[in-house]
Amino acid sequence: MQAPPRPRTERFEKAVLGRASALSGHRILGPATVVVGAGICCAAVLLGDPTTPGGVLPVCPTKLLLDVTCPGCGSQRALYSLLHGDLPAALHYNAVGVLAIGLLLFAFGAYCLRLWTGRRIRGWQNMRWSAVVVLVVVLGWFVVRNVPVEPFWSLHV
Repeated sequence: MQAPPRPRTERFEKAVLGRASALSGHRILGPATVVVGAGICCAAVLLGDPTTPGGVLPVCPTKLLLDVTCPGCGSQRALYSLLHGDLPAALHYNAVGVLAIGLLLFAFGAYCLRLWTGRRIRGWQNMRWSAVVVLVVVLGWFVVRNVPVEPFWSLHV
């Protein structure tokens, strides 16, 4: 007696999973590309030194055209200060940018851990409320940095 034929979905899953396991050696390609790209950007910021005016790195277009400090203004200088280990200077240039760098590093680490071990870490970016919180923080930072009253004026860079 012959075995009954496999259900169609089982054959499909086997074919798909077989291809996925064949490509599992390439799992490191995505994160490696991100690390190389981030390294190139960090090297450009280190070599460009955004703390000196008139350097090779571009000035924020919002600051240049509208003379308004946008939420991202000072991010290059903050990254430059972080790369030199100067956290107080980085926080002075863009505190929300420093927070964003930390959150992005955590999200990237959680993604890599899930990719390599299969263990899922629930990150902040997967929470239902995260988009609203990010929007409120960025808009609040934009407003607070442009209020021409002390102590907020010290946040203007």
